[in-house]
Amino acid sequence: MKITVVGAGAVGATCADNIARCELAEEVVLLDIKEGLSEGKALDMFQTATLAGFDTKITGSTNNYELTANSDVVVITSGLPRKPGMTREDLIGTNAKIVKGVTENILTYSPEAIIIIVSNPMDTMTYLTLKTSGLPKNKIIGMGGILDSARFKTYLSLALNCPPNDIHGTVVGGHGDTTMIPLTRLATRNGVPVSQFLDDETLQKVAADTMVGGATLTKLIGTSAWYAPGAAVSALVESIIRDQKHIFPCSVALDGEYGQSDICLGVPVVIGRNGWEEIIDYKLNEEEQAAFSKSADAVRSMNNVLDTLEL
Repeated sequence: MKITVVGAGAVGATCADNIARCELAEEVVLLDIKEGLSEGKALDMFQTATLAGFDTKITGSTNNYELTANSDVVVITSGLPRKPGMTREDLIGTNAKIVKGVTENILTYSPEAIIIIVSNPMDTMTYLTLKTSGLPKNKIIGMGGILDSARFKTYLSLALNCPPNDIHGTVVGGHGDTTMIPLTRLATRNGVPVSQFLDDETLQKVAADTMVGGATLTKLIGTSAWYAPGAAVSALVESIIRDQKHIFPCSVALDGEYGQSDICLGVPVVIGRNGWEEIIDYKLNEEEQAAFSKSADAVRSMNNVLDTLEL
């Protein structure tokens, strides 16, 4: 197995490091346009192999896509990161051109690859890749919902003062500060609804904190987060490579599911060796479905911006 991560910034490098440490492939290729960056980070990571106990080969490349040939999975993190005060949507013009170019180069050497989109605005970049790559829809996956759900579960665990892994919870909808939908009704602590432990006001605060989870970190550290995104990508890649059939919320192409079509949006999907294999219907109630439709309208509006760009 071979996995490529495009973009050797903090997010991409952390993705590559997690994937290598989990030994999800024989080789991980880290690629960037900045001279020496990916080579240096790859060498630094590879020097931890004897200490961390993994055998995955890590190769760095400055824009040499030939080294990515025959990749099974490609993770695209390329593009500008968020800065304080910026929304994910502010990045669309620059990042759309970058993501489209990266996808074209990748498919020249790995036409059968499954592509994972991390670049923001993630839902729109996933939709762009769907429309321009020619790949089957099951091979294009936007990662955002996994990260949003991890943040949701973290905030719930803090509110409950319990271990994070006791919590099950999902965020659907767009990967944006105003478009994601933490499903508090369905969240549980070891099978018990969290509403039995937390009042409505606390649950609303948890949901609100989740929605601005990325912006909170951007304000604190001055740029986008990377540890949790890297772990989220690694979990997604592992479910693909090892055919684990995990259910993860991911941005995928909808064709009538959840009342939406011609859009990529976060919904629960089964992830296996073929990419995303099935969309799971969570039977949203009326309020949740209304929020989902509103989220779709906002993402679709962002997608329409693509028509104004020279791509």
